[in-house]
Amino acid sequence: MRSKTYKAVKAKTDPLKKYNLDEAIDFIKSHARKTFDETIDLTLQLNWGEKDGSFSGSAVLPSGVIKNKKIAVFASGDNLATAKKAGADVTGGGDLIEQLLNKGKINFDIVLAEPAMIPKMVKIAKILGPRGMMPNPKNGTITQDFAGAIEKLKGGEVRFKIDKGNNLHQAVAKISWDKERIKANILAVIEGVKKAKTGKSSLIKEASLSSTMGPSLKIELS
Repeated sequence: MRSKTYKAVKAKTDPLKKYNLDEAIDFIKSHARKTFDETIDLTLQLNWGEKDGSFSGSAVLPSGVIKNKKIAVFASGDNLATAKKAGADVTGGGDLIEQLLNKGKINFDIVLAEPAMIPKMVKIAKILGPRGMMPNPKNGTITQDFAGAIEKLKGGEVRFKIDKGNNLHQAVAKISWDKERIKANILAVIEGVKKAKTGKSSLIKEASLSSTMGPSLKIELS
């Protein structure tokens, strides 16, 4: 059930119109809730199918991330020490694997691992896999360069993938940010998606922007 406020804002939108990016951001900001700082989300529907395989990629948000995500590193020896020094929030090797198996509690958002640790992590694939956290060489989460990987993640890198409906959802900003900061992050994600699969033309079928409590606005991409 939608609130009266939502319905009132929705009534001001044109469902047949594709707003340019500036119009959409201005509309969303002008109808911001006063009770809390809403998140602005970008949704992209892609021309993608099962035969095209999986789809994932990354982008660096120039205006920064909305919330710093906790990083867990599965490694040993010097790699473990490097990860701790670089700012990993959770670190461990076999002990961390056993801890997850026994408690099943996940207190992190992103997982990095050294190559040698992957065979041991098969035991927790059923825990991490459904959450999209199992390390993968395609997205750089299997690495020996923990200092570099953690620096990127702490510095604004986000990783994305599409859902079963071929939609990609990415939180890009807080509604309180100025328009240029919001716009920069949106454009960075769009560019990152295009670069993820450069060989496919007309990759993005439709794009929309919305706030946490507001209606979705279709946006045009130049």
